[in-house]
Amino acid sequence: MTIVDQGTGPAAGAPADLIKDTTTQTFVKDVIEESKRQPVLIDFWAPWCGPCKQLTPVLEKAVRAAKGKVKLVKMNIDEHPAIPGQMGIQSIPAVIAFVNGQPADGFMGAVPESQVTGFIDKLTKGMPSPEGDITEILQEAEAAMAAGDPATAASIYAEVLSVDATNLTALAGLARCYVTAGALEQAKQTLAMVPESKRNDAAISAVQTMIDLAEQAKDVGPVAELEQKVAANPLDHQARFDLAVALNAAGKRADAAGHLLEIVKRDRKWDDDGARRKLVQFFEAWGPEDDATVDSRKRLSTILFS
Repeated sequence: MTIVDQGTGPAAGAPADLIKDTTTQTFVKDVIEESKRQPVLIDFWAPWCGPCKQLTPVLEKAVRAAKGKVKLVKMNIDEHPAIPGQMGIQSIPAVIAFVNGQPADGFMGAVPESQVTGFIDKLTKGMPSPEGDITEILQEAEAAMAAGDPATAASIYAEVLSVDATNLTALAGLARCYVTAGALEQAKQTLAMVPESKRNDAAISAVQTMIDLAEQAKDVGPVAELEQKVAANPLDHQARFDLAVALNAAGKRADAAGHLLEIVKRDRKWDDDGARRKLVQFFEAWGPEDDATVDSRKRLSTILFS
């Protein structure tokens, strides 16, 4: 199973598609053609321009807040003077909005954030919010994962992140795809983009648990050897515990849970209730609605309270 890198490494999810630099050669593609899909702001600036340095962060913040309704393209007029010359740009910063391939509106100078936000609101008035579309797209990704196609799911999650770099569902989903494909480092890099304040989100915690379990599985040995150990000595709880971890990593959830339940049934106090605690970890990684979680919870309750 292979997942092609969706451009979501350490800087994955950065709004590269929302905010970018352009050149004389790429102007038509980045601005004219792109504005036929949604409005594009082009920011004409130069390194020596103090007001430009004030305006650009304000523009970027406002464009990110618009969550895909508008894109920002920046052009250094010192390096690329032809386009601003043709458009009659005589002072900077200058921001021109393109819609349907044509200049539609604009402003000059380092205006305050409220004015930039108002400009974008006016430009995008009546446009549908991308939030509803994102919800539908995320559902498509979940369906792909459920169908055993993490590569397609990863591509869809990356598409969402190109519009909304902080979407927790997409970040968690993409990381989950990577774990499923065994690409643990990419999964870690994806989770590293989650803001510190959101690390306790249930979906994020679940993927972190998946990563922890996958790393633990590297140290327990091959499934066949562990199965032989358990067959030779059914009371070797450590071998059975390790086998459960290995089976979980291999996607055999019901079998993995079965071995932990067997330990709980035989010796609840083994390893300070380690088998039950590991089972709870499995439940977190699998999710509350997973068939293996539902079935194993019932079986655990029967053992504990019968």
